[in-house]
Amino acid sequence: MDDQNKNLILATLLSFLVILGWTYLSPPEDPPVSLTDEAAIAASDPALPATQEAATTTTAPEAAAPETPAPRVAIKTDTLEGSLSLRGGRIDTLSLTQYRVENTEDSPIVQLLRPEGEAGAYYAAFGWAAANGIATENVPSPETIWTLETGDTLTADTPVTLLWDNGVGQVFRTEIAVDDEFMFSFTQSVTNNGTEAVAARPYGLIRRHGIPEDLKKFFILHEGLVSMTDGELKETDYDDIQDFEIHASEGVPAERLEATDSGWIGFTDHYWMTTLIPAQSAPFRSTSKYYERRDLFQAEAVMPVATIAAGETYSNTTRFFAGAKEWEVIKHYEDEEGVSGFIDSIDWGMFFFLTKPIFWLLHTLHGLIGNMGWAIIALTITLKALVLPLAYKSYVSMARMKELQPEMEKLKEQTGDDKQAMQQGMMKLYKDNKVSPASGCLPMLLQIPIFFSLYKVIFVTIELRHTAWIGWITDLSAPDPSSIFNLFGLLPFAAPDLGPLQLLSLGILPIFLGVSMWLQQKLNPAPSDPTQQMIFAWMPWVFMFMLGNFASGLVLYWIANNVITFIQQYAIMRSHGAKPDVFGNIKSSLRRKKKADAAPRK
Repeated sequence: MDDQNKNLILATLLSFLVILGWTYLSPPEDPPVSLTDEAAIAASDPALPATQEAATTTTAPEAAAPETPAPRVAIKTDTLEGSLSLRGGRIDTLSLTQYRVENTEDSPIVQLLRPEGEAGAYYAAFGWAAANGIATENVPSPETIWTLETGDTLTADTPVTLLWDNGVGQVFRTEIAVDDEFMFSFTQSVTNNGTEAVAARPYGLIRRHGIPEDLKKFFILHEGLVSMTDGELKETDYDDIQDFEIHASEGVPAERLEATDSGWIGFTDHYWMTTLIPAQSAPFRSTSKYYERRDLFQAEAVMPVATIAAGETYSNTTRFFAGAKEWEVIKHYEDEEGVSGFIDSIDWGMFFFLTKPIFWLLHTLHGLIGNMGWAIIALTITLKALVLPLAYKSYVSMARMKELQPEMEKLKEQTGDDKQAMQQGMMKLYKDNKVSPASGCLPMLLQIPIFFSLYKVIFVTIELRHTAWIGWITDLSAPDPSSIFNLFGLLPFAAPDLGPLQLLSLGILPIFLGVSMWLQQKLNPAPSDPTQQMIFAWMPWVFMFMLGNFASGLVLYWIANNVITFIQQYAIMRSHGAKPDVFGNIKSSLRRKKKADAAPRK
């Protein structure tokens, strides 16, 4: 087996292992959410001040009667619609008006937040924790019924103000505003009309009842808790939150991180996110908890204790992001509004040094071209141009190795079965002719991290979700919907779900992928070794079936990459005197197949 073929097989096997790993999905769904008493949890939320924590132990909540409905305030912007409850000032009903669940016009819009009492309840609330000079029942909690002081509908132009008077001298207000994207701001204030100073600490919390039913459970994607603490990103899966060590002060699994000057905390889904963002120039405590009996996940941002003298007013503003993880929007909040490290809320993965610039380039090309499919092709051309110097050296080396084939055959005859002499002779032959056998596989090996990074970008970023290319490709983040069963998109219905046999329902793009790999092989004559011949013969079709259910955008990239590689290799080989006989190699491989089929079996 010559070194060129060894390198090609090695690179292919590595690619195969990477792709095989991506196709693995974790199984079982989580049990349904059980609902119990919210008030018992609220009594310990969030963590009490340091002076009281050690003496406090929370018992697990028991079942209780449903809550009494509270008045609501409508939320209406160009991107959001829903309502907030005057119980705790909770934002607990919120939909993203620009996104639909499925890629059809009649599909319902995406609902991000749901109120207490519904399956999968998910909401945010803001309150105060009592410290010195004020009792716990005299500060607002997630159960407090507020009064609407100003405004009637929360819009990007009209904030609303909630008021609660504790009756013993302190008046609490929460002014809620929202911008024209996905960012709310909660300005919590307290006016001390009493005769003595009081101390309390404002907080915000996000509660999520149970693990989301639509959790992807795909290792390439993080879904769960995400936080930034003084520049350090931390991602925690739901099952890891459940495994937090028990804190004696709370009686529930919890993890606390102290931020000195910046950070945020929240929950992230595939495309959506909720995040608490305290003031970025002040310290705060970032806490995550899990209540087992209730199957409740909670993220908290707790501010330092504030002492409010008699006759004074204290206020604190915490922002709350609830929406789609759009790159431009999140980058705006980081660059223009000072949310430290917010762009890392998008799961760029371990190859972030590749995924970030690749997405930036893809996003830029999409802005110039206006079509994401053509932008992927333009991205492929750009990436191939960047690695062209390395590819050029590789193809030149391959061409030179072809020229050395006659001398290598003579060397084989001279050395016979002496493998050591054969190896030494080959190394001398390579050295004298300045040929590097390893350079032949470098471009293919380089494709692995690029392929992985592009797959990550296509799978994770919302910009490709429900994005069309041409004709039947209406969602580049989904597999090619065409199939022999709908005459490759000519008939107006989707291919049937064949379950385990779904691989038999190949679309047009996967078939083009197999053909492009097959033609690329035909630039060189088939190897003489029968085992190599078999591997090379099956390789394109194996990849075709393996990638059949991958995102269309990724398959499109691979096809474009194969076509460009074919053109590059053909041109470079011709420039060095080699004359690839593609059609001749195809005919030769077909003749060998017929001859093999006609041979008598022993």
